[in-house]
Amino acid sequence: MADYYVVTGGAGFIGSNYVDHLLTQGRQVTIFDNLSRRGADRNLAWLRQSHGADSFNLVVGDLRDPDSIKDATSDADVIVHLAAQVAVTTSVLDPRTDFEINALGTLNLLEAARASDRHPFIIYSSTNKVYGEMEDHPVVERAKRYEYAKLPHGVPETQQLDFHSPYGCSKGAAEQYVHDYARIYDIPSVVMRQSCIYGQRQFGVEDQGWLAWFVIAAVLEHPITIFGDGKQVRDMLDVRDLVRAYDSAVENRAAVAGQVFNIGGGPKHTLSIWLECGPMLEQLLGRKIPVSWMEPRPGDQKVYISDIRKAKRELAWTPQVPINDGVEHLVNWVRANHNLFA
Repeated sequence: MADYYVVTGGAGFIGSNYVDHLLTQGRQVTIFDNLSRRGADRNLAWLRQSHGADSFNLVVGDLRDPDSIKDATSDADVIVHLAAQVAVTTSVLDPRTDFEINALGTLNLLEAARASDRHPFIIYSSTNKVYGEMEDHPVVERAKRYEYAKLPHGVPETQQLDFHSPYGCSKGAAEQYVHDYARIYDIPSVVMRQSCIYGQRQFGVEDQGWLAWFVIAAVLEHPITIFGDGKQVRDMLDVRDLVRAYDSAVENRAAVAGQVFNIGGGPKHTLSIWLECGPMLEQLLGRKIPVSWMEPRPGDQKVYISDIRKAKRELAWTPQVPINDGVEHLVNWVRANHNLFA
């Protein structure tokens, strides 16, 4: 019998891309989402148009309601847990709501899985923010970017956790619960510490989804603000590669249950946020892009690059989409869908 999937946050950017992939494979899918994120209704309309009005089950619910998530996941064989409060700035303004959604909401989901007789496999979408600013790793400044002085492969999963910001705390606490439930209650799961994910269906805003926001703002000629000197470096992962990582985890669930993986672009897929990204967008759009500059935001890492060798070794997974191709793909999607951003 084929696995039955529940995708929390399935109407969001990553969620809708993964649900699209699952439906293309003929999977049975339930989306659990409170539909609060910008673009959720548009992503659902796209899924229905692409696969049919009755191609998936939709449960409009909230992670903070334990009965709602328990009912939605009772028949699940695989739970892909993407629903979250995702912005550091929002967490600083309202840390209680951030905690209730990310930490308490994840605990509610884990308790639902513990009560299920189907023993579901859980993929938890975490973040590189659990590593904090990593002040123990010196950074070298180059002409257009910062680099780690002594981490040629990037940050490994063994890096000491150092939660910065309420968002880092809530996501970090949640992933530790996921990890410990695998040990204490034998709930099979993997934690994916994800880096900067980008791609189609991403309705980026200034404080979350920075590359998508730059693309949207550049195409629509909205103002762009760069916080810092623009040399900050991130490893970038196209959402299509992330989907492949989720598939690999499900396929290898017996071997990888209880483990933590860095999932990002790695050293071969990196970009400085404006001194490299800006010229790339200008070349794709054929014009200069004006920007304004402000002081760096608190907690903003000068460099973050994932060491993804463990995922390559144990999930047989590596990124396939070059950054130039992925960014061009995103630019073309935004250009073709002006109406979605009105």
